[in-house]
Amino acid sequence: MTTLPDYSFHEPQVQWQRFCDLLWHHDDLGIWVDVSRMELNQAHLEALEPAFDRAFTAMQALEAGAIANPDEGRQVGHYWLRTPDLAPDPEAAAHIKAEVERIDAFGQQVPGWACPAPSGTPFTDVLWVGIGGSGLGPLLILRALKEEGVGLPFHFFDNVDPQGMSRTLSALGERLLTTLVVVVSKSGGTPEPRLGMEQARARLEALGGSWAQQAVAVTMVGSQLDQRAEAEGWLARFDMFDWVGGRTSITSAVGLLPAALIGADLHGFLEGAARMDAATRAANLRENPAALMAAAWHVAGGGAGGRDMVVLPYRDRLEVFSRYLQQLVMESLGKRLDRDGREVHQGIAVYGNKGSTDQHAYVQQLRDGVDNFFVTFIEALDDPADVAPVDGDYPGDFLDGFLQGTRSALTEGGRQSLSISLRRFDARSLGALVALFERAVGLYGELVNVNAYDQPGVEAGKKAAATILDLQGRVEALLADGQARSVAAIGEELQLPSPEAAFWILRHLCGNDRGFSAEGDWGDPAGLVFRKV
Repeated sequence: MTTLPDYSFHEPQVQWQRFCDLLWHHDDLGIWVDVSRMELNQAHLEALEPAFDRAFTAMQALEAGAIANPDEGRQVGHYWLRTPDLAPDPEAAAHIKAEVERIDAFGQQVPGWACPAPSGTPFTDVLWVGIGGSGLGPLLILRALKEEGVGLPFHFFDNVDPQGMSRTLSALGERLLTTLVVVVSKSGGTPEPRLGMEQARARLEALGGSWAQQAVAVTMVGSQLDQRAEAEGWLARFDMFDWVGGRTSITSAVGLLPAALIGADLHGFLEGAARMDAATRAANLRENPAALMAAAWHVAGGGAGGRDMVVLPYRDRLEVFSRYLQQLVMESLGKRLDRDGREVHQGIAVYGNKGSTDQHAYVQQLRDGVDNFFVTFIEALDDPADVAPVDGDYPGDFLDGFLQGTRSALTEGGRQSLSISLRRFDARSLGALVALFERAVGLYGELVNVNAYDQPGVEAGKKAAATILDLQGRVEALLADGQARSVAAIGEELQLPSPEAAFWILRHLCGNDRGFSAEGDWGDPAGLVFRKV
């Protein structure tokens, strides 16, 4: 193997040699990964080899069933979902296979007469109730794989925004009576899906519908949600395994059920992920595409996330992929402490949308502004046959030209980028793409010694929200006597360290018809007087 020349942004022949030396290609999957325009040099590769040897060993242990998430005492098994025989016990392997077949069968029955709505007519819609990965994964599946007129249209409760809920329910109207409602919550106790479920159920039953005959639960066996669904006789229940985190759940029922309900190739999706998993097990940095990506990320950001990842997929079907990667990358790697308890504040910020749209948005800054990022280009080579050339112009040629032009312009400006090319875009290549980034994130987590599978910051936010909701109850109880109080007086009576949270609560209560009023200038919080009327 020839020595890799150092990165250069102004020598085309050096760029070409690096492209040839660093390009990774998988012929069966039809994927190329190119990190040649990242400042990843021979010295970096040699220096990182011992760390990658440890990372490869750690990933092998993870797949073999080690407790890879020590903070929660859990195994990490999303790789087993697409290769069940990797699971550490035969029962788990059999369970995974059975769930896939149940999901596939359910997806074939629901869109027609085999599994009708309570009215006796086929289901017309799906209302998906899930937050975080339980919303982003299905959204990616839908945007990427749904074909016009095939399968059921989807609607989402992926937030607790009452306006969003109102708009979705209004759009469904009486079609809610023929809507399959899927509630996704691993523990069954997460507030957002619970609230969404309650709102959907209340509206459905107000229309005279039968909740149990059109409700589906995706949750852990034995969870609160699972017990409720079983007791009430819901239409179906699918398992969300304890050893699968939300941000890596797309190859579980969380992603497979939407795929089945839109008639997508869920087996191809799983097979693509499995083939990429096999490719990224190579214990050789130069032969492993996920390792090359992780190494490029590490060097670009100085091992401390010093550069943002800008994701530019040149395919409309991947428009939400950057949002999907935001959770996968940022929730996995954004950690205050490393595994040894040292304060490190690790992470890689992710943003992006799609090309070539963004050439008219923020590429100007990427080319000429602050150099604090690297770009990830994603392209698919296949063009649909039904979009014929007009006057000799093929839209796909222009799209490819815009990608190459942007890549060249960034290189000329000394900006780093890596590229992923797909021979064709389909369910199989989407599975491979997801698996590629999952493994890159796992390897990078090992390089920087963080637990890539917990989310203490998210849990802290949930606890803080619960504290605020408890405080709201106390504020409402205090003002129930009808006496007027300033926010400072409320803070003193409730022994708050600051009255600010109480002010926020009261501002929201007064902004709605909740029986509270305020006297004074809203621009002077300390001078306001609140009472229950």
